[in-house]
Amino acid sequence: MFTLRSLLYNDRGGQILLVSLAVIGVLIPFLNLAVPESNPLHVPTYTVTLLGKYLTYALLAVAVDLVWGYLGILSLGHGAFFALGGYAMGMYLMRQVGDRGVYGNPELPDFMVFLNWQELPWFWTGFDQFWFAALMILLVPGVLAFVFGWLTFRSRVTGVYLSIMTQALTYALMLAFFRNEMGFGGNNGLTDFKDILGFDIQSDATRIGLFLASAIALALGYLICRAIVTSRLGRVAVAIRDAEDRTRFIGYRVQFVKLALFTVSAMLAGVAGALYVPQVGIINPGEFSPLYSIEIVIWVAIGGRNTLYGAVIGAILVNFGKTYLTGAFPEAWLFVLGALFVLVTLFLPYGIAGLLRQLKQKRMPQTPSTPQESVG
Repeated sequence: MFTLRSLLYNDRGGQILLVSLAVIGVLIPFLNLAVPESNPLHVPTYTVTLLGKYLTYALLAVAVDLVWGYLGILSLGHGAFFALGGYAMGMYLMRQVGDRGVYGNPELPDFMVFLNWQELPWFWTGFDQFWFAALMILLVPGVLAFVFGWLTFRSRVTGVYLSIMTQALTYALMLAFFRNEMGFGGNNGLTDFKDILGFDIQSDATRIGLFLASAIALALGYLICRAIVTSRLGRVAVAIRDAEDRTRFIGYRVQFVKLALFTVSAMLAGVAGALYVPQVGIINPGEFSPLYSIEIVIWVAIGGRNTLYGAVIGAILVNFGKTYLTGAFPEAWLFVLGALFVLVTLFLPYGIAGLLRQLKQKRMPQTPSTPQESVG
C-alpha cells in the first residue's frame, strides 16, 4: 500500500514540486481575487490563465517522461493524445452553447449549421453530459494508445522505427481532423465556448477554478507516475529500457509492461488536453502537428528525463521563454529552441534536473570512508 511518504521518499524534487503547487494554489487565487488591481501585487486573470496553461503542459511532459525516461520509448505522437482529450472537452463545451450560438440552433454547433448538417452526428451523442465527456477524455486516448501499442509492441517494433510510427499516427490524425466532413470543425476547430458546468468560462472565478484544477491534476498525475516507477512494474520498465532482450529472456511479458505504461501515459496526456482547452478557448487540428510532439520531447530533454519533476521544470521554463520570445523576438524563437536542445544534448545530457543533482553533490561534504583515505 503506497503512502505519500513512501512515494516521495528520496525524491527531493517531487517534494519541492508538490509544496510549490500547494503554495501557488493558495497564493495565486488570493492575489487575483483579494488584492485590488491598483496594487502591484495583484495577479491579472490573464496571468492566471497563462499559468494554468503551463501546468497542463507540465502534466503532458510528465506523461511523456513516464514512457521515455523509464521505459525507453521515444514517443513523437503524444500531441495526438493531448489533442484527443482536448477535442473531447471541446465537444462538451460546444454542446453547452445551445441556442446562444451565432445561428441559434439548440442542437447543432455553429460550424455544422454553416456546413448544412441536418442532424448531430452519432459520435457527438452524450457530450451534453459532463460525466460522459470526462469518461471520453480518458477512454479515447487510452483506447487509441492500447490498440496502437498492442499492434506495435507485440510485433517488437522498437527504437527509431517506433518513434516514426508514433509520428505517423499523429500526422494521420491531423490530416483527418482538418477535413470538414469529419464533424470536428475542420480547419477552424472548436471555439466560442460559453460556460463549463454552468459557470461563465470567461469569469475570474472560473479561471481560478481551472487553474486550481490544473494544479491538482499535475499533482495527482505526478503521484500516479511516481507510484508506477517506484513499484515492481516500474523496476521492470527500467530493466526493459536498459536491456529489453534480457528482461524478456528471464520471463517477463515485455509487451504487457510497455502496453500498460503507454496507455496510462496517453490517458494523462488526454487529461492535460482537456484542461488546456477551456483555458485557451480553442482546439483545432494544429494540436496534432508532429512538430508540436517533437517540442514536447524537447521540454523533457531540457528539464531532465527519468526524473518526472525535471519534465515539469522543462515544460514551464521553455513555455515561459516561448511566451516572452514570441512577443519580443517572434522570428528568433525557433532558433532559440533548437539551440537550447543542442546545448542540452552536448553539455547537459541529464538536463536541468541532472545539473541540480551535480551541484547538490558538490556542496555535500566529502567524509573519508577509511583512515587511509583521510591521510591521503
